[in-house]
Amino acid sequence: MSGPTSDLHAEIRDWMYAEAELLDDGFERKWLETMVSKDIVYQVPLRQTVERARGAGWVDGTYHLDERYGSLETRVARNETQYAWAEDPPSRIRHFVTNLRVREDADGLVRARTNLLVYRTRQDGVVPQMLSGERWDVLRREDGVLRLLERRMLLDLTAIGTHNLSIFF
Repeated sequence: MSGPTSDLHAEIRDWMYAEAELLDDGFERKWLETMVSKDIVYQVPLRQTVERARGAGWVDGTYHLDERYGSLETRVARNETQYAWAEDPPSRIRHFVTNLRVREDADGLVRARTNLLVYRTRQDGVVPQMLSGERWDVLRREDGVLRLLERRMLLDLTAIGTHNLSIFF
């Protein structure tokens, strides 16, 4: 990615840190309503192990998660009820966001690539769950506020060793 201005890079870095803080602190509703565009495309594609000559192993059109605003809102709403058994008590989560690369397109969209490590513990378990990968995000200014328009989370794993994917990347 071409080099951004230091002001844009700092703005996107601060946006990423604020997003991680909201998700880590369990403020999913605030994250959705203040940081996510109503036009969101939020995907976690399926990965398989393949020979180098066959590419990176992403399976076209197949996803662990393929969501839009409505399905994200449904997940957030469910977590606010007494029926979210998979997350009650809630997981303890930390988002470690690193290696930010930013570029702004001619149309004003901001493309950001980051490495992400999600560290998660459940109940009294002593073995944490860790999910790592690269996020490819597109942010757009809506009424002067940066909002997440697209997120593609490229997991390093081919088999996800977690009991659910009720977390947000």
